[in-house]
Amino acid sequence: MKPITIIGSGMAGYTVAREFRKLDTTTPLLIITGDDGGFYSKPMLSNAFAQNKLPAQLVSQNAAKMAEQIGAHILQHTTVNRIDSARHVISTSAGEFEYAKLILAVGAQPIRLPIAGNAAEQVLSVNNVTDYTVLRESINSCGDKIRITILGAGLIGCEFADDLASAGHAVTLVDPNALPLAALAPEPISLALQTALQQRGIVMQLGTTASSIDHTVSGQDIGPKTYQVSLANGNTIAADIVLSAVGLRADLRLAQTANIATERGILVDTTGLTSAEDVYALGDCAQYTHAEDGSRPVLPYIAPIMTAARAIARSLSGEITQIEFKPTPVIVKTPSCPIALVAPAPHIAAGGRWEHELSGVTNISRFYDASNVMKGFAVAPQEAKIRAALLAEMQASASAAVEKVA
Repeated sequence: MKPITIIGSGMAGYTVAREFRKLDTTTPLLIITGDDGGFYSKPMLSNAFAQNKLPAQLVSQNAAKMAEQIGAHILQHTTVNRIDSARHVISTSAGEFEYAKLILAVGAQPIRLPIAGNAAEQVLSVNNVTDYTVLRESINSCGDKIRITILGAGLIGCEFADDLASAGHAVTLVDPNALPLAALAPEPISLALQTALQQRGIVMQLGTTASSIDHTVSGQDIGPKTYQVSLANGNTIAADIVLSAVGLRADLRLAQTANIATERGILVDTTGLTSAEDVYALGDCAQYTHAEDGSRPVLPYIAPIMTAARAIARSLSGEITQIEFKPTPVIVKTPSCPIALVAPAPHIAAGGRWEHELSGVTNISRFYDASNVMKGFAVAPQEAKIRAALLAEMQASASAAVEKVA
């Protein structure tokens, strides 16, 4: 019997495998991964320093344990070179393998900025536990309290900044926007976060970008582990480590070699199926299709992964199932100013408005679309009770709109 084959052993790949095994205990499962196949929660990478978490402590199960739990064969350290969707065959560094159904859970790759300078290639990024290991080793090699410049004040950049500052390091955040978390949060929430991070001791260089990163200043060597970060606004920053957190880009390489349709991600329909027969995709690599309005978002968050995995697992077992995403808050892990938000979809955001209130020390922002239906919110500092109340308010607003139309 040909196996259900999953390419990728991150949360997306393993969640599909686990959900499928709940429904089908006999069909062979093959998981192919380029790394060692250990299971860990990727979001934990950006808040592990203050807790002094070692890389090994982040990995909850190794590949052998995962294989035993889900009844799968896991091919470790294996590169997939090509997908022949017509023949249902994949070519890998370990040989060719037939599949009955194929799931692409290949994730995303860090965006690399075109920065000048003789040290630009030594900028670090953290996208997996191996990258985290490199960052920890780099920090440990520099001493107790070091200077870290982070490029990007989005969700991941702010989480790393708060975490590293909490661990006692001197952190500078650089971002072209006027406020941190500008792409996700409304202004009052971003301002609250900025104030909290500055009170933590984090220096903000906003409205500018890094133009070059060098080991030398005016021809003088400043050391192999010391950098000068030159900014577009004319300022310079001395740093021991430079970390890029400017975002991720869906890994489309394998899909494109197979002529599978892609845009910002691998295009999938409302069931997670790609343009190739019997090939699904989910997670950071996927660009979903919303059943209700046909929009095509990229959803690089945990809740959409879990939702898509459950639906795809049911489809794999023979019960074709639509992926039905429900509003779920994104939790920004910045202890200095914990935030929860449901960002409005881009095609809705252009025609709507934010309304803001300050309740004690809590900033609450609600987003309403052109029809005055609540389509998003943000709250800081967030807690479960307020988050749940805002979700209920969103659901009530949507229900009222449906009743009005009916």
